[in-house]
Amino acid sequence: MTKLDRIDFRMLRLLQTDGRLTNAELAQRVSVSAATCHRRSQRLFEEGYITGVRAEISPSAVGLGALVMVGVVLDRSTPDSFAEFEAAIVRMDEVLDCNLVAGDFDYLLKIRVRDMVDFNKLHGQHLIALPGVRQTRTFFVMKEVKENAPLPF
Repeated sequence: MTKLDRIDFRMLRLLQTDGRLTNAELAQRVSVSAATCHRRSQRLFEEGYITGVRAEISPSAVGLGALVMVGVVLDRSTPDSFAEFEAAIVRMDEVLDCNLVAGDFDYLLKIRVRDMVDFNKLHGQHLIALPGVRQTRTFFVMKEVKENAPLPF
């Protein structure tokens, strides 16, 4: 990977804040030509500094107003049980994030559903039936104070 310079960092910060910037707008803001900006952007993608670009959708606007965090404890802490759980969780559309964590849980899940009734159905039919799940602990988010903040670099 190429070492990033101040222009690269500025481009990343600007794109992180507004991914809809055109190449011309981005070039102007970092004071380089459009061609140079395009080459740099392509390199940032190719080298994995930028992993994707997508629209942020309002969850409530699409009927997914309930955010639920779920701590999961597996019955065994083995590479096979982790792999089996992870393979199953990847197939669940409701699970936005799944992280292996240290502490009271093995995994922490971030889930979007319509409401508590919807979550209750998901929990009873799918979450507790996932491979190796011994225990779950559910936290309904009452207020989203800070979400998807820009990386502080």
